[in-house]
Amino acid sequence: MSTLSVLIVTVFVAGYLCIALESVTKVNKAAIALLMCVGCWTLLMMAPGAYYPDIAGEGVLHHISGVIEHHLGDAAGTLFFLMGAMTIVEIVDTNGGFNFVRDALKTRSKRKLLWRVAFMTFFLSAILDNLTTSIVMIMVLRKLVQQREERLIYAALIIIAANSGGAFSPIGDVTTIMLWIKGVITTQGVITEIFIPSLVSMLIPAFILQFSLKGKFDKSQNLPKSEVSHFTKTQRNIIFWMGVGGLVFVPVFKTLTHLPPFMGILLVLGVLWTTTEIFHYNRAEDDTMAKRVSDILSKIDLSTIMFFLGILMAVAVLQEIGVLAAMGEGLNETFSGNYYLINGIIGMLSAIVDNVPLVAGCMGMYPVAEAGPMGVDGTFWQLLAYCAGVGGSMLIIGSAAGVVVMGLEKITFGWYLRRITWIVFVGYLSGILVYWLEKMLFF
Repeated sequence: MSTLSVLIVTVFVAGYLCIALESVTKVNKAAIALLMCVGCWTLLMMAPGAYYPDIAGEGVLHHISGVIEHHLGDAAGTLFFLMGAMTIVEIVDTNGGFNFVRDALKTRSKRKLLWRVAFMTFFLSAILDNLTTSIVMIMVLRKLVQQREERLIYAALIIIAANSGGAFSPIGDVTTIMLWIKGVITTQGVITEIFIPSLVSMLIPAFILQFSLKGKFDKSQNLPKSEVSHFTKTQRNIIFWMGVGGLVFVPVFKTLTHLPPFMGILLVLGVLWTTTEIFHYNRAEDDTMAKRVSDILSKIDLSTIMFFLGILMAVAVLQEIGVLAAMGEGLNETFSGNYYLINGIIGMLSAIVDNVPLVAGCMGMYPVAEAGPMGVDGTFWQLLAYCAGVGGSMLIIGSAAGVVVMGLEKITFGWYLRRITWIVFVGYLSGILVYWLEKMLFF
């Protein structure tokens, strides 16, 4: 590794540590992520020829501009998807669309609520995606639990359950979508063989976390009363099904049109926005203005968006200088043939570095075989789907769901590391063990 590469990695690690110590430094993680991003790209520009030796003279500068625009385009697609999904969920929530979900979850028993949240999040994330599901469940959770310390435990479980549920579905996580589109896993294969390991990786942490909760909620805390809404029950149901149904439709829209997923999100947002404007028509402006989309947009947490942008663009530099590919090759050489160890370590790395470029790197490094562990629905690819998805739960910034919940609930990196990481690790290893037993006994 060259001196410049070492400097870039050092800046990334230093920025990562500052993000991890946000509760100590009191500096917003989004600011650090943006500085880390710009610092890494600036260092790359000091000697770009070292990384693009085949491009001579001024051409390398034009090439890097294209590279940055390419990565920014990928990041923008994720960010617009995130902003659209957050806005859709906020519209549905503000206008009472999630009332029946809240009522279905509501119970005075703290442990019963934990299990209901766990299972609903797990299965919803397979139907929608782990990012959208996390936003929905946090919105509902805020209406059920007012005590912050208790709500953080439920929020942590939402991250775990969302990532576990997304791992066994071809549309539940960005990484499984990538593997599914490439054709290395099939819908039937990943659901059949990864469902039980994913379920185990959620059940064990939920079982451990339940001991942190005792007793029952006060009636006033658990919000037994219904909230006032300016819309009729029929209108609320229309908003809910248009919002959630629209999110389910996004993968279908992508398949039919071959447009990026964020275009589908923008379509759903546009339709839902138009519908709510029609519902608000002829109503008193003072009563409805706060619930209109133009006002709801101002509530979107832009610091989370900026943090996501900084992280994705900083990781892109590591991808460009070959650090991620070298990491994968090193794993392959060190643990040749042991796909459980390779994927187990990749899963742990995905908690530190974004799992999307890690999976992309693996897809580029490892060729698809006609049969065997590297074949379609082979051990390597299925384990990669499980490990990259579930492993991201080990750190709160290791997954899109974690980053969003971190922003919405203001969870600190340190709290999650102390209280939750070891619990996730136990569930993660248990799921790998269950997958190994499945392979030995059934498949």
